[in-house]
Amino acid sequence: MKILHFADLHLGVERYGRLDPTTGLSSRLLDFLKALDQVVDYALENKVDLVLFCGDAYKSREPTQTQQREFARRINRLSTNGVPIFLLIGNHDLPNAIGKATTTEIFDTLTVKNVYVSNRPQIHRIATKSGEVQIVSLPWLRRSALLTREESKNLTFDQINQRLQQALTSVIAKQAGELDPGLPAVLAAHVWVTGAKVGSESAMTIGQEHTLLLSNVAHPAFDYIALGHIHRHQVLNQSPPVVYAGSLERLDFSEGEDEKGFYLVEIEPDGENGKRKVSFDFHPVVGRRFVTIDVDIEAPDIEPTATVLKAIAEQQDKVKDSIVRLQISLPAEIEGQLRDNDIRNALREAHYFALAKDIKRESRLRLGQWTAEEITPYDALKAYLEARKVSPERAKLLLEYGEKLIEGQETRQG
Repeated sequence: MKILHFADLHLGVERYGRLDPTTGLSSRLLDFLKALDQVVDYALENKVDLVLFCGDAYKSREPTQTQQREFARRINRLSTNGVPIFLLIGNHDLPNAIGKATTTEIFDTLTVKNVYVSNRPQIHRIATKSGEVQIVSLPWLRRSALLTREESKNLTFDQINQRLQQALTSVIAKQAGELDPGLPAVLAAHVWVTGAKVGSESAMTIGQEHTLLLSNVAHPAFDYIALGHIHRHQVLNQSPPVVYAGSLERLDFSEGEDEKGFYLVEIEPDGENGKRKVSFDFHPVVGRRFVTIDVDIEAPDIEPTATVLKAIAEQQDKVKDSIVRLQISLPAEIEGQLRDNDIRNALREAHYFALAKDIKRESRLRLGQWTAEEITPYDALKAYLEARKVSPERAKLLLEYGEKLIEGQETRQG
């Protein structure tokens, strides 16, 4: 049995993009769709038995109709070609209010053939061309779904997290106890497991999140534990395998060096006492590169522009079609000697580039490392909110609104 495991698509991330003249869509939306197309193509060409998606289809809890249409097109390619796909609900898929529909619930409502959606813990028995497989689902659960207000009253965050760990562990143990040991079994969970190396999801976190210990999820009843939520692909445990597929496309510069892709999991009997043998391999997808170029200029430099152009030329093979961040540090007295037009011309083959200058002068009011007018508007807003010690929940909301305004302004200027 071959299972394709991927997660954290986050359709709707459009920062560092531009308007595509052919489609009228954001170039970044097209990047994410191309990554998803590679997953679908691989699944069909290699005749996998099941595609397992572990949550966060969209960036926003209220995706646009276009984003939903494009996601549905890819799901339809799988379902109409006889490949079952399992869609787990992640934290970004949950509506803002209890009672509203989740972003992928429409597939369940329409009872689309070969598409299975899980928004609550349960066991799914899915028929594939290689036999039945059991999927124990653990979608992202709100705190209110696990603890009553009375239970969490007057508790510290650590105490609440401990209660949540106990509740989630009980859920996993209960479902594991109901499995048929004669069939392959997979735990699909959208959770934060302690010890995992984080990526850009830390910047998308709303406040503090509950976590699970590795021992909570590495239950021996499962042949494979498929995880979503953390954006860096990694293996936390070998037996049984506990694996984060990671996000499918790079979201920002914090993931510039991360390889993106999916896992192919193969489960087969090994002939010894009916036990099953499990192997899994990471398959990278081709995505947009993020490149950072740092240039440190000292006062004696009489040709600062030439120094910058030389640094760009040294990475010219990486610049083409990439998202580039050029960071220049230089003394205030030679700032005026920089020829910005020459620098921008040298980066003309980049898909998108941002120029930031760290001007070394004591009298300048600063936002963190960069002067206010020389960092991107989004980073300036983020630095301002951090300086004002705005709560994580409110900062997240303000950054979302700010990003929409910034993207709208950039589109109008383009």
